[in-house]
Amino acid sequence: MNKLNLSKQKTKQARKLAGAITRPVQAYIDTHTTISVERTVLRVLGANGMNKEGVPVPNLAVNCLEGKLAKGAARYWVNALLHYDGNLQKLNRAVAKGKDISALEMVSDVKLNKVVRPLLGTFNKQITANVKTRNMMLRRYRKKDDSPLLYLIVATGNIYEDVKQAEAAAHQGADIVAVIRTTAQSLLDYVPCGATIHGFGGTYATQENFRIMREALDKVAHKEKRYIRLVNYASGLCMPEIAAMGALERLDMMLNDSMYGVLFRDINMYRTFVDQHFSRMLTAFADITINTGEDNYLTTADAYQNAHTVLASQFINEGFAGNAGLAPRLMGLGHAFEIDPSLKNSVLYEIAQAQMVREIFPEAPIKYMPPTKFMTGDIFRGYVLNSMFNLVSGMTSQSIHLLGMLTEGILNPFMQDRYLAVKNAQYIMNATADLGREIQFAKHGIIAKRADEVLNKTLTFLERVNKLGLFKSISKGLFADVKRSPKGGKGYAGVLRKDSDYWNPVEDFLQKKLKLK
Repeated sequence: MNKLNLSKQKTKQARKLAGAITRPVQAYIDTHTTISVERTVLRVLGANGMNKEGVPVPNLAVNCLEGKLAKGAARYWVNALLHYDGNLQKLNRAVAKGKDISALEMVSDVKLNKVVRPLLGTFNKQITANVKTRNMMLRRYRKKDDSPLLYLIVATGNIYEDVKQAEAAAHQGADIVAVIRTTAQSLLDYVPCGATIHGFGGTYATQENFRIMREALDKVAHKEKRYIRLVNYASGLCMPEIAAMGALERLDMMLNDSMYGVLFRDINMYRTFVDQHFSRMLTAFADITINTGEDNYLTTADAYQNAHTVLASQFINEGFAGNAGLAPRLMGLGHAFEIDPSLKNSVLYEIAQAQMVREIFPEAPIKYMPPTKFMTGDIFRGYVLNSMFNLVSGMTSQSIHLLGMLTEGILNPFMQDRYLAVKNAQYIMNATADLGREIQFAKHGIIAKRADEVLNKTLTFLERVNKLGLFKSISKGLFADVKRSPKGGKGYAGVLRKDSDYWNPVEDFLQKKLKLK
């Protein structure tokens, strides 16, 4: 599919520039760790539970390693496990009661490596089984057409109410259900434990909540004869921890962007880049599709004037994802239908953008977001905008289609609005099923010229970012018109340079599995 006649040489050059941009950042990532990476390692190795105050065991264990964490939390955790006769339950209970694992006598590296092997084996077995189950269900309940997967959200704040909403969404026709995370959870430097029934603007992302929702959607899948994909957020200060939880509970997609937390949550950029790499290795191993956040750029910057920054970020996200072992089929690169509808030929420009992304990233499951910025209280105009969005998405073969709903901006969309959104998309995509295959674009027409213009601007932009470096480019506000300081933002104190004897058996395991070594 190459209707736009985009220059292959230009896209090749863009990828080359993206590689040059990510290379020095990756060098930084490779020599650093974070407290959230170390907590994730302990979770994979069996750290679980909380103390009486609700502080998770991984946090308690890492907190007592101040000054020693650069050697790797795994060294002290596995050593402590030996002191507790290999009994994870006893060790978890001891840490929850305040045991300082840094004060125990250290054993040899040979013994540590011997003890850690079965722990990694357990993790490997769990994730391998999850991937096998997903693939089996996808084969059994294969989608009957090639139209985009319809994506709906739930966000009541109560996981048990979310289940009811998710079941209704799936019965209404959703292929994907996303459980929106409670407001500001991305800024918490810990992951709550257990099922939760209180949350504002969404529901806490916890491992138990993931398990509850996964179980519910599997039951619906068997009834509907259609696999329902589950989505949550691997972002924020606990990005890798939530990725590990998602892997363990068989989530199918996770929102996971390389720069979103920096730009829109003011999380330190060094912390974010290290965390995103480890989280993406976990999602790659668990065969989880990531969703990137370029659509958010268009909420703070003009979609027509700054379209090239979206494409540039997609190239950069692709580069970082590849570094972490993610195959293109797992890179859900994002964009949005956000051009001002009052602009003459705005829909043609939207088609150009959507078709361009589809052609440049042919293997990626592209995630397409609905109009939000120019939605008003006029419900008739809103339905027209959403209908245009549905039309463009279908005719350009987008992969993941987030349904536009009139009440999406409230705590939880009205169920009837959600139902109408599904029916709108289904009607348009069925009525125009082969439109994309039938249509050709004029070689020097508006759509082809616009796509070429955006690609040219993207090259110029990437050259500028490469010259400045990514950290400095972000500090200057080149992305989304948002400026962030390299050492500012939340979480910078949790970034550490690895010691020469740093030990992370989980990282070694993932690198071997993903053939990154």
